[in-house]
Amino acid sequence: MDLEGFLVSNYLMDRDVDSYSYLKKVSAEGHLAKQDTVCYYGNRGSPEPIHLKAAGIYGLSNSLLDTPWRKLLKGKRHFSSVIGDQALSCDGLVQELLTVLNNEELNAPDPAQESQGFGYTKPILQAQSAVCVRTPHYGTRTNTIILIDAAGNVTFTERTMPTCDTNKWSTNSFQFKLEV
Repeated sequence: MDLEGFLVSNYLMDRDVDSYSYLKKVSAEGHLAKQDTVCYYGNRGSPEPIHLKAAGIYGLSNSLLDTPWRKLLKGKRHFSSVIGDQALSCDGLVQELLTVLNNEELNAPDPAQESQGFGYTKPILQAQSAVCVRTPHYGTRTNTIILIDAAGNVTFTERTMPTCDTNKWSTNSFQFKLEV
C-alpha cells in the first residue's frame, strides 16, 4: 500500500484502529505516522513508534523528532512566542503560525544539519537551513495549522503552493467539533 502523502487521511478514514496500532502498521511498512495519544514514528531511529509522554513543544524537520538543528530550535522559539500571545484571535493565531512556517531566513552554517546532508551541495544545504525551504527544484509547498481548543473545536488550515510559483498559494480552512 502506497502511504506517501496519505498518512494522515488514511488514519482519519480508518475509524477501526487506534493511533498506536496504526503507527505499528506504518512502522512495519517503513513510513511516518499520525498521533492521538501522541505517538511519533520516523523512518530513521527507533523501529517502534514512540509514545510522547511529556507535555511540551516538539519540533520535526527532515530528521528525527527534536533533532537540534538551528532552524528547528529557532522555529520552536518563534512558535512558543506566538502561542504565548493570549491576545491573538483564532485567525490571528493562524496567520502568525503561517509566518513561523514561512520564515525563509537562513540558519547556516549548521554543523548538526550539514552532518546529515551527505551528497548535497553547499548551496542546497544552505537553502535547507531555512524553516521554509526555497530552491528551484525542492522546497516547502504546504503548511498545515491545526488548532484544537479545550471545548474540542477544531480549526484546520492548509496553505498549499499548487504549482511551482512561490507567489501563488491556495489556502483552505475548515472548522468542526471533535466527537467524544
